Amino acid sequence: MCCEVYPNKNKTITNKITLPKFNSHLNFSDGFSKRCRNSLSYLPRFSSTASNSTLIFVCFCILQITAPSVGRKNVTLICVPVIAESVEKMKIDMHKAKAEGVDLVELRLDSLNTFNPFQDINILIRHRLLPLLFTYRPKWEGGMYDGDENKRLDALRIAMELGADYIDVELKVAPQFYDSIRGKTYNQTRVIVSSHNFELTPSTEDLGNLVARIQATGADIVKIATTAVDIADVARMFQITVHSQVPLIGIVMGDRGLISRVLCAKFGGYLTFGTLESGVVSAPGQPSLKDLLHLYNFRALAPDTKVYGLIGKPVSQSKSPTLLNEAFKSVGFNGVYIILLVDDIANFLRTYSSTDFMGFSVTLPHKETAVKLCDEVDPVAKSIGAVNCIIRRPTDGKLIGYNTDYVGAISAIEDGLRGNHNGSSTTVSPLAGKLFVVIGAGGAGKAVAYGAKEKGARVVIANRTYDRARELADAIGGEALPLADLDNFHSEDGMILANTSSIGMIPKVDETPISKHALKHYSIVFDAVYTPKMTRLLKEAEEAGVTIVTGFEMFIGQAYGQFENFTGLPAPKKLFRQIMKDY
Repeated sequence: MCCEVYPNKNKTITNKITLPKFNSHLNFSDGFSKRCRNSLSYLPRFSSTASNSTLIFVCFCILQITAPSVGRKNVTLICVPVIAESVEKMKIDMHKAKAEGVDLVELRLDSLNTFNPFQDINILIRHRLLPLLFTYRPKWEGGMYDGDENKRLDALRIAMELGADYIDVELKVAPQFYDSIRGKTYNQTRVIVSSHNFELTPSTEDLGNLVARIQATGADIVKIATTAVDIADVARMFQITVHSQVPLIGIVMGDRGLISRVLCAKFGGYLTFGTLESGVVSAPGQPSLKDLLHLYNFRALAPDTKVYGLIGKPVSQSKSPTLLNEAFKSVGFNGVYIILLVDDIANFLRTYSSTDFMGFSVTLPHKETAVKLCDEVDPVAKSIGAVNCIIRRPTDGKLIGYNTDYVGAISAIEDGLRGNHNGSSTTVSPLAGKLFVVIGAGGAGKAVAYGAKEKGARVVIANRTYDRARELADAIGGEALPLADLDNFHSEDGMILANTSSIGMIPKVDETPISKHALKHYSIVFDAVYTPKMTRLLKEAEEAGVTIVTGFEMFIGQAYGQFENFTGLPAPKKLFRQIMKDY
């Protein structure tokens, strides 16, 4: 593995010297060139007695360590944090990490129940299968160690003496640590100096100053981890990463910071962290290794990879990344699709306005607001009053809004009804003349109500807030009903029911918008919720003998249109169904 080459042999901690400028001929237009530039300009400090041949050898080694291996389009490393109570468990997890194809392993010494520094570190290094990063994180920096500081720093010095590939030292104690090793020679250890902010992400200027402070300590690699209060905070970390002249690990913690952990491969970050098991994290918001490698296709991300994503709140339950990333990969489309936990869609679109970010799906609660934020809106979406797909036009950067929800939902309901009518091939919609009850008056409710009305149905809107139901009903020429009255509404039999609200969605799977006894008056029940696939509403409708249509059908249908808008290619419909068959 290329990252097992150690570029800093015989490193001695002395005064910093100026190295020759080997990088003047490099093209900085891609991530590989940038990494070469960073590495050559900011090598670990060498003894002033280092020969020219040593420097040439070092540069050659760095070119090896930074060149992407076959099949990789970026040089960003994947590191697995190992948090275990015993050295034996750490050894087991190192084997697992090796089998998964990661680049290095972070061993969290502060997680060990008992710890004999020399003995345990020696064992771990002797069983090294991958480059090892030793971290001994104190409680005051978010870790678990709560003992004597001198003993903690002694353990990191021991790791260096025994040949650790990397150690992590906190900025607060970095000057003290460097003073303690000055004049000593270590064979191959690169020092990461780290700073963690568990409250917020500072301004771009403050982040830049922080990079300079960390670099001034003598760090080989700068690590900054901040916290995302809003997803727009991550843009500042991307800006710092792209312009950094030193190897930089820039992480923004929390669910809103997920994109920092994935897109660092696009923007030139030194490494990212992925966990062996979902939920077993060393910092908030870490993705699993499986998601990095297989869901987001991390190794294939490149500086020219276009970013797409799902804007919403919540978004963690969505299957869209699974569907669209697999589809992108299958057709060779250079894009990545990621969930985007967005509180303020206007601020998000204003912040991520470059052509790196080319398109977005939009879900609750932003579909209606999105209409106002697009530069142009498709006539159908404008009539509906909701947008679920935004494309950035490459020629001028303008945002174009579309709605693909109504096609997916209406087609699925029509297919369900045609099934009831023995596959009738009539060109007249089976919705024509039917009483069609829509639960919800948000973006999805508007799309379904619009689609039903276009097909000739008589539409009734039921919503928790009656005024919202009345407003939508007036817009499409329908009737309005408070949701609380729905159980007693049965003006005729054979009605159609479509739930477009989030009632019944994970995690509130025990909720339903209508009582089971009232379902007997409907011929078909559709639920736009698809996580879980079988909601309580659908289960009870099926038990009542009513035909059901799952939200899966709407999800697949609307995804066809989104894929075509994103890529300009025909949607691989069979592949979509194959991908989603297990959900």
